[in-house]
Amino acid sequence: MNTVSKFVAVLIALLLLFIYPAKEAAEKQDDLSRIIVYNAVTQFVDAVRNKGFLTPVMYQDFINEIEVTGNVFDIQMEHQHKKYQPDYTDAADPSTFQDQFDVWYEGFYSEDIMMQLFPEEVLDKDSDKRKYRLAVGDFFKVSVKNTNRTAGTAWFDFITGSATGDPVVISAPYGGMVLNEDY
Repeated sequence: MNTVSKFVAVLIALLLLFIYPAKEAAEKQDDLSRIIVYNAVTQFVDAVRNKGFLTPVMYQDFINEIEVTGNVFDIQMEHQHKKYQPDYTDAADPSTFQDQFDVWYEGFYSEDIMMQLFPEEVLDKDSDKRKYRLAVGDFFKVSVKNTNRTAGTAWFDFITGSATGDPVVISAPYGGMVLNEDY
């Protein structure tokens, strides 16, 4: 009986001295990663919204900022371009303008944006042809999610003996209306 109680005491001491502080440190690292990623996403999106364009240098600086966390991310960009279409729907005369416009948005996504930023042809990184332009009134949104298992998730799974299905712990969606065209 005495041996069992000593074993339990040693196990609890190990848990309190080593495992719990390591788990807390890993969770704190996840919290810091969330802050870094959120800050990088908001600065990146606000820069694009205020300038009205996106360059390969801006995108690479953004990637470098979030990679500091040591995590792997899925980055999705969305550009909703505002379009106006005159309304000519009059039953009596279909060619008569109705003094109103229909507003709709044309969507461009990560693949479209990346083809403009990083074309197959070899261009200088500061080339004007690599600039992705947006217009005032458009919407630009970036969503970032981690794809790897973070240290905090790994420690949590180790301590609880479970396997967390979804590794997404760091998620930062942010976007808004383009405010300027500085090109």
